[in-house]
Amino acid sequence: MTEIEKRQDRSPVPSAFDYAPAPESREIISLEERYGLFIGGEWVEPKSAEYEPTVSPATEEELAQVAYADAADVGFAVDSARDAFDNGWSDIGPSERAKYLYRIARLLQERSREFAVLESLDGGKPIRESRDVDLPLAAAHFFYYAGWADKLEYAFPNRRPRPVGVAGQIIPWNFPLLMLSWKIAPALAAGNTVVLKPAESTPLTALLFCDVVRQAELPPGVVNIVTGDGRAGAELVKHPGVDKVAFTGSTEVGKEIQRAVAGTGKKLTLELGGKAANIIFDDAPLDQAVEGIINGIYFNQGHVCCAGSRLLVQESIHEQVIAKLKRRMGTLRVGDPLDKNTDVGAINSKEQLEKIKELVAAGEEEGAEIYQPPCRLPEKGWWFPPTVFTNVAQSYRIAQEEIFGPVLSVLTFRTPDEAVEKANNTPYGLSAGVWTEKGSRILSMAQRLRAGVIWANTYNRFDPASPFGGYKESGFGREGGRHGLEPYLRFE
Repeated sequence: MTEIEKRQDRSPVPSAFDYAPAPESREIISLEERYGLFIGGEWVEPKSAEYEPTVSPATEEELAQVAYADAADVGFAVDSARDAFDNGWSDIGPSERAKYLYRIARLLQERSREFAVLESLDGGKPIRESRDVDLPLAAAHFFYYAGWADKLEYAFPNRRPRPVGVAGQIIPWNFPLLMLSWKIAPALAAGNTVVLKPAESTPLTALLFCDVVRQAELPPGVVNIVTGDGRAGAELVKHPGVDKVAFTGSTEVGKEIQRAVAGTGKKLTLELGGKAANIIFDDAPLDQAVEGIINGIYFNQGHVCCAGSRLLVQESIHEQVIAKLKRRMGTLRVGDPLDKNTDVGAINSKEQLEKIKELVAAGEEEGAEIYQPPCRLPEKGWWFPPTVFTNVAQSYRIAQEEIFGPVLSVLTFRTPDEAVEKANNTPYGLSAGVWTEKGSRILSMAQRLRAGVIWANTYNRFDPASPFGGYKESGFGREGGRHGLEPYLRFE
């Protein structure tokens, strides 16, 4: 036996390659045992004296006790915002307002790792998404609206823009810091003050943002953060001192808010649910489209209002697309959100997990064919594997109701007309995707699809300069871009 042969015998070739754990350190964040309310530039104890825990969805461990505001607390925050508006902020020079927004943007960049870890810890989303999507976009929105602060008269020519007053803002749990940025940045650029209520299950990055406000030396009362559940949100909506209400969340709650605001003269924008169609034509670049499908539905565990949760595939390529999709799903890694290799993190709450399970069971009962790749889920925490349903009919609940989880429903079509009809056959109208090599077909489909945002040969791409919003039961009004300023302005 030669020397080479002996060496080969001693060096077995591994049968499989896998990713070694690459956890992000939790040591970068320092949590308080208990958080109060941030009102008038100071931390205050809630008049309600009520606190509830916020829990990590990946481990079910309690992270901190968070104040739950009542009507008196909300009233105190609104009064503080009104005082700040009347006594300086609305009259400050636009270029000075821009400086504060620039400071906030830079501070978010400087502390991005800290915020990313906290976002993943409190919300369950993979650290790669928090680090590479949420934080850069949050900072970008403050940069973008800082640029508009002293150009409002150019944004709306032949009109005299003035701030509305006090903005009451309520944000969801799927993108806590990013939604905060979407709301606060345009409001401050327009000269308003803010009372913001984060979701009760993901308040920690909003509370850390209070320290950014302090570092930026924003005048007291310009930004106020009140934590709590739906009761605090309801008190904020109906408070007579609030001039503008902005809400992102479920369609059901949005309808309640619209009823509460009707007749009060308050300005209102609603960004609600969705059931987006991701449409794949037979001339689409299939490997690229499969990546778009994956990003469209499994990004952030499907906790995305504009998720491409309905896949419409042209009949002639259906089998090929499904085979490629299943093969790609087998490479997705589900697990610790703080591991840099994780693709799909934890479901945000036990309640949301139960809703996902209920709708998936309904899909199976109605006759759809389910596929889930082999996947070992952690024993603690709330988890659900990436799931795809085929043989789905338009009438099935999984094709009509928003699941808000990593669940994809696949339907087929033969002609562009049929694709448009099926895509629009939903009470929602937030987003859609079109995959084809024909530019004329993209433009034709975009004109006919009843959706506020339409992506072409990509999905889930966001830019602060581009407006975002929906039609029908997906709400009204736009956030982002020049359009996102208008709801925070009145015109003389």
